[in-house]
Amino acid sequence: MTTTADTTTRAAVLDDAHLGDIQGALGTIRLDDHGARRGLSAKVKTLLAIAGPGLIVMVGDNDAGAFATYGQAGQDYGTHLLWTLLLLVPVLYVNQEMVLRLGAVTGVGHARLILERFGRFWGAFSVIDLFVLNALTLVTEFIGITLAAGYLGLPKAASVLLAAAIIVASAFTGSFRRFERIAMALCAGSLLLVPISFMVHPAASQLAHDLVVPGLPGGSGQLATVMLLIIGIVGTTVAPWQLFFQQSYVIDKRITPRFMRYEKADLVLGIVVVIVGATALMGACAAAFAHTGAAGGFTDTAGVAHGIAAHAGRVAGVLFAIALLDASIIGAFAVSLSTAYAIGDVFGIKHSLHRGVKGAKGFYAVYAALVALAATIVLIPGSPLGLLTEGVQTLAGVLLPSASVFLLLLCNDREVLGPWVNGARTNAFTAAVVGVLVTLSVILTASVLFPRITANAILDIMVGCGAAGLLAAGYALARRRTAATADPVDRTGRDSWRMPPRETLTRPVMATGRKIGMGALRAYLAVAMVLVIIKIVEVALGS
Repeated sequence: MTTTADTTTRAAVLDDAHLGDIQGALGTIRLDDHGARRGLSAKVKTLLAIAGPGLIVMVGDNDAGAFATYGQAGQDYGTHLLWTLLLLVPVLYVNQEMVLRLGAVTGVGHARLILERFGRFWGAFSVIDLFVLNALTLVTEFIGITLAAGYLGLPKAASVLLAAAIIVASAFTGSFRRFERIAMALCAGSLLLVPISFMVHPAASQLAHDLVVPGLPGGSGQLATVMLLIIGIVGTTVAPWQLFFQQSYVIDKRITPRFMRYEKADLVLGIVVVIVGATALMGACAAAFAHTGAAGGFTDTAGVAHGIAAHAGRVAGVLFAIALLDASIIGAFAVSLSTAYAIGDVFGIKHSLHRGVKGAKGFYAVYAALVALAATIVLIPGSPLGLLTEGVQTLAGVLLPSASVFLLLLCNDREVLGPWVNGARTNAFTAAVVGVLVTLSVILTASVLFPRITANAILDIMVGCGAAGLLAAGYALARRRTAATADPVDRTGRDSWRMPPRETLTRPVMATGRKIGMGALRAYLAVAMVLVIIKIVEVALGS
């Protein structure tokens, strides 16, 4: 494959508001600034201007659902599931690096790329999943707001309405920079989890051990519940909405391939913040509830706040509630924006935070409507809020394999990414991640069908899925090597390469084997979703 100057003269950017100066919360880079960054000072200023997408998407994922999931893990099982966080670090990086690459190179949102490269039939699966899951996730953010407000003694209705007004008003300023500054301030607020952890004082040696040594707590009778929680941790840490948000936000911030290294550094910073916060939260909950009657009896995050206060004092409980409120608001920012971006992509609506309300009425209407709907659902008396919070995180984990498959296919599409397509190692790792995610869902399915499933049976499932995965990987590797030998990728000049206009691209033809594989995966995930719902209801009823 060759790259020429002709391919960079026109790009596929959908909205002209996505072209211009980079106006970040902490700095500006002019469109005509083509100078090399030499010296530490120049590089730091550039990083500050670029920083935002990676940090916001990561911290936004430590939201109300994450507080509930990590809190449940800590309260019910101590720090025994901390190792899941460390294993998810490379998954977080590889997934988000691929979407930031797609955003910077193509200038087209994730939803639009899926629909245009795979067609309506296949693309609808991924996009519809996003819309439904995001709507449910947004409700969980407002659940977090009500629980935090209740602990702080604030009226529920007034708190929800005020939070909704803040979330809407922050985006309606018509200024990308103002929105990002608000979001970055909320990111800083997430660091409250660190002093809370110090106040609760979990055992450092136990934290270090459980972070690196995998283990499954409880006996064989609890395996199904533990696996459900692990899938919830995966779903809340590596959520599908992150893929859509990061790609569109990188585009809206006007980041191009030239600044890829700085955006990757921003992503790494976000991952560090989210893992430190998650570790501090799980460790604090483990220490606060150890050797108490509430250990193993998680209810909700308000109960966690009371447990922390009982262990470390009222101030610690108040700080936890404030951190929960902060996390819920930034999560609502990110999830609402992710959905509004995606709808703008799919229906061709102008969508950019650089535009005022008059210049992008549909975009802002979708954003505000989502927030209003979620706030209304939370205020309905008798809504099953606790069940919904747990269910959303688990469903996100179940749906992640489908989102990851589309992401992997896009990042191997040479017409889309040109010299930026995946290398062999990235493909191998991502394929392995998809295999692990599918394996987890198979284990979950088996645990629902056979509640008394043993550890040996789970091990057999893992071995069987691993063997199937190795066969599939061998076949894919053989095909990949043949294709690479016939047409190697030329990566020269990639810093200036952008995807050509969409109308000039040839839609890829999906092979019959791939259609069968994707269809089978989709059918299985649909069944797994139903069984997850069944299992959640059983857990909720104490069955």
